[in-house]
Amino acid sequence: MDLKTQELIKKGEMLPLMEEFYTIQGEGAHTGTAAYFIRIGGCDVGCHWCDVKESWDASSHPPTQTDLIVSNAKKYAETVVITGGEPLMWSLDYITQQLREKNIKTHIETSGAYKFSGVWDWFCLSPKKTKLPLKKAYEEADELKMIIHNKNDFEFAEAEAAKVNDNCSLFLQPEWSKCEVMIPLIIDYVMKHPKWKISLQTHKYLNIP
Repeated sequence: MDLKTQELIKKGEMLPLMEEFYTIQGEGAHTGTAAYFIRIGGCDVGCHWCDVKESWDASSHPPTQTDLIVSNAKKYAETVVITGGEPLMWSLDYITQQLREKNIKTHIETSGAYKFSGVWDWFCLSPKKTKLPLKKAYEEADELKMIIHNKNDFEFAEAEAAKVNDNCSLFLQPEWSKCEVMIPLIIDYVMKHPKWKISLQTHKYLNIP
């Protein structure tokens, strides 16, 4: 990669774009709403159950002009969701500035394990045991989405819920490969602890991206 490209990436004026697509938000607080997804490559958090492991290697995803990404989003949507990979590995100040200037709402889905950047209308925090969020992520979170893979994850979810702000919405989401086992346990848990809500990966049921 040449020095000019490296500098543009550092400024956030280019990003390692894995994919971009217009779809229906499948998870969490905005389930069922139309949004343009921007998936940025690169992640070292290393969740063993990750369903987009192909996003981990940033070098396999071409650096793309951020202005072009924004232009593509403007054709389709009033809301953009920036996800990964782990999007906060990159500076997101420039892309969110450009999106907001075009009256596009900015949402992010992140582990929160990297330095905070960007300006967000909705900040979805999904902590991972392998690399915990930084303090700023807990403070900014509008939504805490905890993935439940086994029974021990309920304890982890409670520990993370204790760190977010009082206005943060709390969601428990079954890990897809364990849905049949974990959904009954999550239902029972939410009924006993009603501060939580259930999130499902409805896009997988609908067979859309």
